[in-house]
Amino acid sequence: MKPVAKLIRYATTLLAVALFLVSSAAMAQVPCGQRDNIVKWLAANYKEAPIASGVSSKGSLIEVLSTHDGDTWTVIVTSPDGTSCLIASGQGWRAKPHEIDIAEPQA
Repeated sequence: MKPVAKLIRYATTLLAVALFLVSSAAMAQVPCGQRDNIVKWLAANYKEAPIASGVSSKGSLIEVLSTHDGDTWTVIVTSPDGTSCLIASGQGWRAKPHEIDIAEPQA
């Protein structure tokens, strides 16, 4: 697997784990709308575009959107019916290399 693909996979996995830690009460208070409208709004207002995505075990699409330079970023979750909710946002998105220390099998 290419390093960039590993990086995206790792970042998406970390975000998926973080999303499961968010309480349902907090989820009820987040802004939601149709995915196309949310993505267009983020592009128009923050110049953000999708940079990573993955599908959760429950069928939701989890996406990270960011500016080209990572200055701002947003995480959205889209349910199978097309409704997206903003889960997190911030500044200074930096991709990190996927580093796992895997021991060689012993003979």
